[in-house]
Amino acid sequence: MPYDNIDELPESVQHVLPKHAQDIYQAAFNSAFDQYRSPKDRRGDESREQTAHKVAWAAVKEKYAKGDDDRWHPKK
Repeated sequence: MPYDNIDELPESVQHVLPKHAQDIYQAAFNSAFDQYRSPKDRRGDESREQTAHKVAWAAVKEKYAKGDDDRWHPKK
């Protein structure tokens, strides 16, 4: 299910990512959810939603890294 806004993201995302990273997560999730509609476009037996979450986390990790303080910070 695509997310209309970041307030709908899973709590596990909302509580660990800064707002900008949540925006990235939401956009990537929604795009992947649409892109991987067909099971043949996904790897293995993963659901559409599982695939979209993996893509979303990968998009966040392109711009953010988890610091020693266990918080996510923009990459320099």
